[in-house]
Amino acid sequence: MSGGDVVAAKGEVAKGSGLLGDLGELSKARLSLLVLLTTLVGFLTGWHGPMDWALLAATLVGTALSAAGASALNQWIERDLDALMPRTADRPLPARRMHPSDALLFGLLCCGSGVALLALLANAITALLSFLTIVIYALAYTPMKRVSELNTLVGAVPGALPPLLGWTAATGHASLGGWILFLILWFWQMPHFLGIAWMYKDQYALAGFKMITLRDPEGWATAWQSLIYSAGLLAVSLLPGLFGMATPFYFLAALALGAGMLFLAGDLVRTRSLAAARRLFFASLIYLPLLLGSLVLCRL
Repeated sequence: MSGGDVVAAKGEVAKGSGLLGDLGELSKARLSLLVLLTTLVGFLTGWHGPMDWALLAATLVGTALSAAGASALNQWIERDLDALMPRTADRPLPARRMHPSDALLFGLLCCGSGVALLALLANAITALLSFLTIVIYALAYTPMKRVSELNTLVGAVPGALPPLLGWTAATGHASLGGWILFLILWFWQMPHFLGIAWMYKDQYALAGFKMITLRDPEGWATAWQSLIYSAGLLAVSLLPGLFGMATPFYFLAALALGAGMLFLAGDLVRTRSLAAARRLFFASLIYLPLLLGSLVLCRL
C-alpha cells in the first residue's frame, strides 16, 4: 500500500508503459519488493556460515512469484470495487487495460510456480508458509474486507509471514527467532494500516470496505489503536536484543525508532488529523527498513 500521490504517480507510469507496466501494477511491484526485503532479512538473520547463494536466490525468486500471484488474485477479486475508489481506479483491471481472465491466469501461474520452486529448491515448510500466505491474503483477507473490520488483523498475517519464510528457508525450521520477526512485522502493519484507513476513510466507505473508520467518524478508536499497536511494536522490536539475536546497538536503535513511532501515534491521538495520520504512515515506511537494517547489521 502507498500514499495517494504515490499511487497516482504509479498509475501514470503504468498507463504509459504498456503491458510490462500493467503487470507491475497487477503484481503490486512495490509491495512485492517489501515482501522480498523482509524475506531477505529473515534469511540473513537465520543463516550462519558460508552463504548458499543458490538457496538464497531460489528463496527470493519463489517468494517474488508467490507475492506477485497473490496480488494479482487480490486485484482480480476486487476489480469491481477498485473501480469505485480514485486511488485504485487506474489499475489495469478496473481501467479495462487487461482482461480479467488474463489477470487470473497470471496470478495462478505465479502462485503455482512460486510455491513449487520453494518446495523443490528450499524446503517443504517454506513452501507451506508461502502457500498459506497466498490463501490467507487472497481467500480470507480480501473477501473479509467487505464483511468485518477485523480484516486488518487478518491481513497483517500474510504481511508478517515473509520474514518467517526467509528464516525457515535458511534454517529449515520455524524456531523462536523466526516468530519474533513475524511479530515485529505483524505489529508494524497495524499503525501502518490504520494510518492508511484514516487517510482514505471516505474512499473505503464508498467501496463498501468494513474499516474501523466507518464507525469511528471522530477518529478516537483509530488513533488509540494506533497508539496501542505502536507500543506493542516497541516491545516486540526489543526481543532480538533480549534473546541474543543482536548486539546492544540494535537494542538502542530499536528503542529509539520505536519511541519515534509511539510519539507520532500519540500525536494522532491528540489531534486525530489527516496530517498526523500521514506523518504516522510515512514514518512507518522509514521505520521498517531502518529497524530491519539495524538487525541485519547487528545480528549475532
